[in-house]
Amino acid sequence: MSYRTDRQRVHGLGAARDGTHHWWSQRLTSIAMIPLGLCFIFPFARALGSGWESVRLLYATPFHAVVAMLFLLVGFVHLQQGLQVVIEDYVHDRPLRTAMLLANIFICWALALIGVFAVLRIALAA
Repeated sequence: MSYRTDRQRVHGLGAARDGTHHWWSQRLTSIAMIPLGLCFIFPFARALGSGWESVRLLYATPFHAVVAMLFLLVGFVHLQQGLQVVIEDYVHDRPLRTAMLLANIFICWALALIGVFAVLRIALAA
């Protein structure tokens, strides 16, 4: 016979102790996307349809280039976290889940780095 309560028996079991950090991180990235999105979309929309030189001049300014890179980085981190939650919730086959989580991390970070490289290439074009 055990004198432990139900809470004492399950304390420390089941959770990876990372859920709160993941939840807060996802909320912070979503909040950060609001000002970054506004600062990115309005100049981008003005440059849309114009020639290469006007786009290059726009992103040659450090503010617009840094905002574009931050928008891409924060956006892909937020995407990676959201897809991770979906994969963990709905993929039940353990090897497939692990493979999908690794692919999620690799693809999101690869796309973020490609985007940052593209912005840098435009900003530093001579």
